[in-house]
Amino acid sequence: MPTPSSPSATAPETPGGVPQPGALRALVGRNASLLVFLLVLLAWELACRLATIPEYVLPAPSAIAHAATALTPSRWLEHAMATLQVALGGYLVAIALALPLAITITRSALLSRIIMPWLVVIQSTPIVAIAPIIVVTLGAGWLPRIVITTLIAFFPLVVSTALGLSSVPAELIELSRSLRASTSRQYWQIRMPYAVPYLFSALKVSITLAIVGAVVAEFVAAEKGLGYLILYATSSFQVPVAFAALVLLVLSSLVLYGLVRWLQQRLFPWSQGTQA
Repeated sequence: MPTPSSPSATAPETPGGVPQPGALRALVGRNASLLVFLLVLLAWELACRLATIPEYVLPAPSAIAHAATALTPSRWLEHAMATLQVALGGYLVAIALALPLAITITRSALLSRIIMPWLVVIQSTPIVAIAPIIVVTLGAGWLPRIVITTLIAFFPLVVSTALGLSSVPAELIELSRSLRASTSRQYWQIRMPYAVPYLFSALKVSITLAIVGAVVAEFVAAEKGLGYLILYATSSFQVPVAFAALVLLVLSSLVLYGLVRWLQQRLFPWSQGTQA
């Protein structure tokens, strides 16, 4: 029989049906991010209305929502699919290049000393600056956009995967050598399981960078896509349309991030929260 002071005996509501302060605090705590987001939208809307800020400077959320109807759903889908195709294409190419390269770096100290400086140089080079050169060299098509996206999403995958492959305790490596395990078996059965949390951390970061890469590529050379739409809308002072495209870009990035996280939970649930 629970005592009056026990948690199970505490009613969630007062006799009048009003939630108790503790229940309200718990509710606010669970939905803090959503509440802050709604408050920001409300403050944004009020600021634009009270200060009479022009739409071409900063459109209100209501104006952005209204501008989203300026294009038909089929046109929005066309632009979104164009951006997603470039982003996912560059993302998959980055994965295909990064994983073998990370294994190569961890297998040979000499190759690591040779390759790592070049990777740092590539990462340090502003992709926005060389994007026009890539377009001129490769032509105005899908290829330069895929290359630009790959370059932006590539580096975190290589570094994080190589770090994960190198994080195996030395005694496990010595044990595998004493048992005369082959190098391929050592990688697949010992190193790769340790690298899975690092790999998925990089995959989640890189999928958002792939969206950024696709937008950068569309700024330079594209005839459709959300990045192209933003560039076109701002050049014609249709700033609410540009903001609507930006919102769709953010939503796409969040969905892709959630998809990678879901895959990790489904395929490697043991890797959740195990990264050092």
